[in-house]
Amino acid sequence: MWIRTKEWSSFEIEVLNKHMFITSKPVIYLVNLSERNYLRKKNKWLGKIKEWVDKNDPGALIIPFSAGFELTYFNMDEDEQKKYLEEHKTTSNLNKIIVNGFKALQLEYFFTSGADEVKAWPIQKGTKAPQAAGKIHTDFEKGFIMAEVMKFVDFKELGSEGAVKSAGKYRQQGRNYVVEDGDMILFKFNAGAGLSDKKKK
Repeated sequence: MWIRTKEWSSFEIEVLNKHMFITSKPVIYLVNLSERNYLRKKNKWLGKIKEWVDKNDPGALIIPFSAGFELTYFNMDEDEQKKYLEEHKTTSNLNKIIVNGFKALQLEYFFTSGADEVKAWPIQKGTKAPQAAGKIHTDFEKGFIMAEVMKFVDFKELGSEGAVKSAGKYRQQGRNYVVEDGDMILFKFNAGAGLSDKKKK
């Protein structure tokens, strides 16, 4: 019996959560094929696997992939990769695995950037700005003042932070702002807020 597919009362959920049953977790079925079968898009077991999943875990996602193919693809340079995919009329499934894995776990990314690097920070959906800041450093959460936010899609479309600001799509958000997937954020915080009185002296 899959615990996650049943209806439970609040009390029952509280009891079940203490035990962390594996059948309460979200599931994605990854079917690892040989490189040859992946390129042919055929495997004698795929139909039987789908039949079992449909019967025992209705609605669950099945993603065929090939670790052998992904290794071959990974070891190529960009031009070779493009040519290889065109020749075999196929694609890598790693992005699909990552995206759906994040969805199943109710996760999303926000981005921070500096002069020499960009970082992606995974957070739970529904996370508010101060708690997102705390993923970078606890002092960011304790001393949170505001979050300056622009959407990655806007940044990509308009080409620069200045252009995003000129278009009126650069926002200042407070404590109750719920971070969204793809937000690019500059956190402003009181640097001394996380220090004890003794340390401040």
